[in-house]
Amino acid sequence: MNSPSASPAPSLAAGEQELAQASTSLIDTDTFVDPELAALCRESAADGAVLLRNDGTLPLRGGSRVALFGRVQIDYFAVGYGSGGDVNAPYSWNLLDALRDGGQVSVDAELAATYTRWCEENSPDEGTWGNWPRYFEEMPLDAGTARAAATRADVAVIVLGRAAGEARENTLTQGSYYLTDAEKGLLDAVTSTFTSTVIVLDCGNIIDLAWLDEYGEAISSVLYAWQGGMEGARAIADVLTGAQVPGGRLTDTIARHYTDYPSAVNFGGLEHNNYAEDIYVGYRYFETFAPDTVLFPFGFGLGYSKLDMVPTAHVDGEEVTVTARVSNAGTEHPGAEVIQVYVQAPDGKLGKPARTLASFAKSRRLAPGENESLHLTFPIASLASYDDSGVTGHRSAYVLEAGVYTVFAGTDVRAATEVATFTLRELRVVEQLTEACAPAAAHPFQRMILDRDDAGRAVIGWQDVPTREVSRRERLQARRVPALEPTGGQGVTLVDVSEGTATLNEFVAQLSHEELEALTRGDVIMNSPLGTPGNAGVFGGITASLRAKGVPPITTTDGPSGIRLSAYASLLPCGAALASTWNTPLVRRLAARHGAEMVRKGTHVLLSPGMNIHRDPLCGRNFEYFSEDPLVTGLVAAAIVAGVQEAGVAACPKHFACNNQETNRNVNDSRVSERALREIYLRGFQICLAQARPYTLMTSYNKINGVWSHYNDELCTTILREEWGFEGTVITDWWMQRAGDPDFPALADDAYRVRAQVDVFMPGGWFDHVNGDFDASAASSLLDSLARPDGITLGEVQRTARTVLQLVLALPALKGEILRNSRERSPCGRADSRS
Repeated sequence: MNSPSASPAPSLAAGEQELAQASTSLIDTDTFVDPELAALCRESAADGAVLLRNDGTLPLRGGSRVALFGRVQIDYFAVGYGSGGDVNAPYSWNLLDALRDGGQVSVDAELAATYTRWCEENSPDEGTWGNWPRYFEEMPLDAGTARAAATRADVAVIVLGRAAGEARENTLTQGSYYLTDAEKGLLDAVTSTFTSTVIVLDCGNIIDLAWLDEYGEAISSVLYAWQGGMEGARAIADVLTGAQVPGGRLTDTIARHYTDYPSAVNFGGLEHNNYAEDIYVGYRYFETFAPDTVLFPFGFGLGYSKLDMVPTAHVDGEEVTVTARVSNAGTEHPGAEVIQVYVQAPDGKLGKPARTLASFAKSRRLAPGENESLHLTFPIASLASYDDSGVTGHRSAYVLEAGVYTVFAGTDVRAATEVATFTLRELRVVEQLTEACAPAAAHPFQRMILDRDDAGRAVIGWQDVPTREVSRRERLQARRVPALEPTGGQGVTLVDVSEGTATLNEFVAQLSHEELEALTRGDVIMNSPLGTPGNAGVFGGITASLRAKGVPPITTTDGPSGIRLSAYASLLPCGAALASTWNTPLVRRLAARHGAEMVRKGTHVLLSPGMNIHRDPLCGRNFEYFSEDPLVTGLVAAAIVAGVQEAGVAACPKHFACNNQETNRNVNDSRVSERALREIYLRGFQICLAQARPYTLMTSYNKINGVWSHYNDELCTTILREEWGFEGTVITDWWMQRAGDPDFPALADDAYRVRAQVDVFMPGGWFDHVNGDFDASAASSLLDSLARPDGITLGEVQRTARTVLQLVLALPALKGEILRNSRERSPCGRADSRS
């Protein structure tokens, strides 16, 4: 989620602050945490930690004397801020306590006491909604303190931390993307005194690391810890001491300078951003055009042992199979390896990146001398590119252009070596689709394309982005949604439907217009009294008449780092940490235990996973999201969805789509080509939906090429439902924008949304910007339009009601709610009509 920003309308933060107050006023004092869930949190946080540099200092030897520097050793960032992190965790470790508790090393007591005393006297200000601190002011450190510590300790560990959050971007300032002067002074003092210095980066986002070159060999080891939740510091203590190996690999490219990122000149716009880099996001750009600007390549990460990998490949018909034999050639430490397969497609007429990730797999943890063979198979069709201009002769189609395809395998995008080639003799049309969400001609822009110089080297070219040609009005007029003939009250309940004695159509046909409308929105406010206290909102059985007919309220809860309620709940590793594991089976096991906790806490829909692409390193919510790559994003998200839904509750992937910045997110327009939209920003969602079949999906706040996602019929009907076959419930992010349908004047607000098949407006009420109060009049726009001959049709509203009711019937966690109503059934077999 999902919370509204603090600007430009300050009242939008009121609902979030109200929920935050409810969440911190704990009414449930149960601090029990499933031991298996806690263990999986700890294992995942360690498996996602990325070792970027190591001269052998790590792991710390048993009994090593360690001097711990940096206030974040105590004021540890367990997670980022906002709806994705504001969980009432029953506990959370810091690194100082975790290292002491582990007992593997001796932490310098005198230095620890100095930091403890200073932190107690200088408590950090946690800020308010949307105004959280990005860092905590560092304790001043004089050279004498560092020199004295060096006489008592063998190794220095410096902990640097950053946090980001919802409605608050990172910035190109000290204390955010860059180090502060105090942090640089800390590095200077320690590295000039200690022969071995380890850096631990407790950050949810990528920050500037160009300073590593300045210090050179004076910095022995660098560990990107991410933010591992309540068990994160213990996990990092495990990694530092060798109890666990650093299993993480980068899911983003770390460039030398911010200006090296192709999005840098088109990020942070107040009204719009042109996605001018097009498909050349992250490593697709760097490996194609600017390899020399990379500090650490996509997929990179070190371990504690030498793992050899011998890959072979076989092309058989329509599939490519890569077999990789992984062996631990070390003698001391276990290790695991991530095998990554990339493909370079022929340039053709469309132009292609130098490499595109096609498959990946992670080995098990191998002891010295052990080996394992991994088999990675992917269809050739998955390599197709989308032609949004017709340059191949097939506009609006996924095509495989003729030419040589080269397959690479290795441990990161840069280290992968050629293992096979295959040739397509002629162009293949993989899938013919239709134009959807194309840029408007009124807002033209140019996009980056692949060109070649006289020597054949890749250089950047530019071309006009193709604009829309299809008439939206004609497309919608061609759709006809038949209506069920209203029957009036027949005494049919949802219990009857669940037990098979009545059909869902019979149930829907008897509903009044008011009941149908109520099924298309939530219960107006966050922390609805109809749901578990501290909930994000409730929909479904929000009226007495619907509940009398057996429709239970459906409780939604914020995620993805935990269950955000007025109760204690586990705080999980952030999305960036989980994705960095590249370990989808482990992520699924963690999500399954998380789903079980949802059941215990009384919630039905987890607003998770967050899966927007890391387009730019400054995006405030990158800690919640997974990667710059859509395949990694889609497969990790699918693991979370499948795990959560094992428990009989629903996951809700978000934010659909192109929510790639927090600045002015409620009104910002993401202007993006159809090709980039489909190949980069929608592909992860498509993979997740195909593999895990989530019950629900959340739209984003922003516009996509001029149309808010929560009104976007081409996004939510043409692509999502007609092309992808999604049958679940689509909900809005919290508090959508009011607007009229430009093609159908009788439709506005909820009527405009329902025609797009965005089923549920959450939390269900508008803000009164004059008084700063909630306005419960959301019903009026739908009912007013329904009453007009040229307005929303009864069939469209009934369709949405059916979709919501199908969710109720599908969720095992709601079966008990439905069946409880059976005890109130009248002797004649129909439920009693009393409320």
